[in-house]
Amino acid sequence: MASAISFEEILADIRAITARVELILEEIPAPQKLAPFAFAMTADTEDEIATARLVLLHDPAGQEGWGGDFRCVTFVRADVDHEMASDPMVANVGWSWLIESLEKFGCQYVQPSGTVTRVASASFGTLGERADDSELEVRASWTPTDPTAIADHVRAWLDLLERCAGLEPIPEGVTPLTRSQLSK
Repeated sequence: MASAISFEEILADIRAITARVELILEEIPAPQKLAPFAFAMTADTEDEIATARLVLLHDPAGQEGWGGDFRCVTFVRADVDHEMASDPMVANVGWSWLIESLEKFGCQYVQPSGTVTRVASASFGTLGERADDSELEVRASWTPTDPTAIADHVRAWLDLLERCAGLEPIPEGVTPLTRSQLSK
């Protein structure tokens, strides 16, 4: 599947995304052996409740396992309360958040796959003073089918992070402040 947009143009679209003020975005080194072209970034909530990593892979020749020539791979981890981590349906909820986020931004994709893990930890012995903690992890990948709209997949990924972190949705019609606007 040949794309009518270059990988550099896709990256320019991604780099132009402005995240809400609670999120810190950073470009990181991408894995070099998975595809001829790769891009990676992290997003963290400023309160350190949640973190996420996204890798965009591109192989112009396509890869059979992907069902296309692009692949988005993500990991999202968020602290959650113990009650949520104990809910047997939370894994289904985590996966539905991914699908709903992709739908919210009109993303076209194939070959979605992934896992949702819930972890509840209690500390004992010399670690006994640590508070119990619980986490939700979403590990997923999917193949975007419209290369000109890959930035929307990144927006969906950010939306997934916001959902996992429990950030309130921004009402329609409201433009969120960005970090650069706050520093002026």
